[in-house]
Amino acid sequence: MKAAELRAKSGDELREELTSLLKAQFSLRMQKATQQLSNTSQLRKVRRDIARARTVLAQKP
Repeated sequence: MKAAELRAKSGDELREELTSLLKAQFSLRMQKATQQLSNTSQLRKVRRDIARARTVLAQKP
């Protein structure tokens, strides 16, 4: 997800997006632990999306 897309969302929408990304990260971590995750690059993408969402949320007034 791009930062411009995140900036277009409201604060509540950003919090919902952040919650869903954190759930996705947890799910991917569990898949990795049980060796069911074939594409490990997904973890990096989700982690960076979480960072983007938190950054944009912190910038909102």
